[in-house]
Amino acid sequence: MPWVVGVDEAGYGPNLGPLVQVAAAVRLPDHDPAGWDTLRPAVRRCCDPDDDRLLVDDSKKVYAGPRGLARLERGVLAGFQLFEAEVASVIRKTTAPWVADELAREPWYDPAAAVPLATAGDGVVADYSRLCDRLAGAEFRMTLPDGLVVPAGRFNRITDEAGSKAAVLGRGLVELLAAALDKLPRDGVPLVVHCDKHGGRNFYAAMLQQAFPAGWVVAACESAAESRYRVANLDREVEVVFRPRADAESVAVALASMLAKYLREVCMAQFNAFWQKHVPGLKPTAGYPGDAKRFYDAIRPAMAGLGIPADAVWRKK
Repeated sequence: MPWVVGVDEAGYGPNLGPLVQVAAAVRLPDHDPAGWDTLRPAVRRCCDPDDDRLLVDDSKKVYAGPRGLARLERGVLAGFQLFEAEVASVIRKTTAPWVADELAREPWYDPAAAVPLATAGDGVVADYSRLCDRLAGAEFRMTLPDGLVVPAGRFNRITDEAGSKAAVLGRGLVELLAAALDKLPRDGVPLVVHCDKHGGRNFYAAMLQQAFPAGWVVAACESAAESRYRVANLDREVEVVFRPRADAESVAVALASMLAKYLREVCMAQFNAFWQKHVPGLKPTAGYPGDAKRFYDAIRPAMAGLGIPADAVWRKK
């Protein structure tokens, strides 16, 4: 049974709001490396019949349509055992230690805000209980996820230092992989990492070498369809695979995708609420190009009055 780590992000393209990256680690049987067959008694995908199983899939599919946030929230909170009452508790359990301090500098962030946002807390507990009952005896284990929430100010600082916003994703991946490896039991069990490709990039060896400094990264394949690497000289076999749309193939990547999307939606709900207090009648935004400029133009007078600089709100690239 190898450990499988899925890595995904939400919010790389927007001009407003944070970027979120997540690594989710699960242990799966050798005969089911993607994990969908193992979890089928308790988990359904968007293409499956609508029943009482927990919905786990690419976050874009889960979030689409009416009550998308409720579906996403149920899957995340039950799947990761997040029986929390405040945003701060969710952030503390799912992200790196520095994230809470970084968010505390954001004027829109409210650590005491209540969760869940769109579903009932007792429903999450019931979902988790049903999940455990149906997976009893299954060859499946899971660790707490590792996540990064990068607000605009930090995003811009890294972009300025490196000259490219791709460095934000790259540094985040290095941090997440190192944290995931450190969290796993020292049992020598092989590790497979599945990542979505970073845009059109095909070459990741130098980046991975930073994540595994004690190992030696060897490229097996580097193409548009797949970039695959083996990391030698570690205490376990490690393979890292980058593919487009990896979240559709692996349970681990789907879980990472859903948590990343959920954390961003939690942050965007607070971001919108803060600026709506200062600009009455302002319609909320998802932060993506097009609508982001409308929102930004509307809040700029309030930003000036509050002494909030442009770099703390608008991403440069």
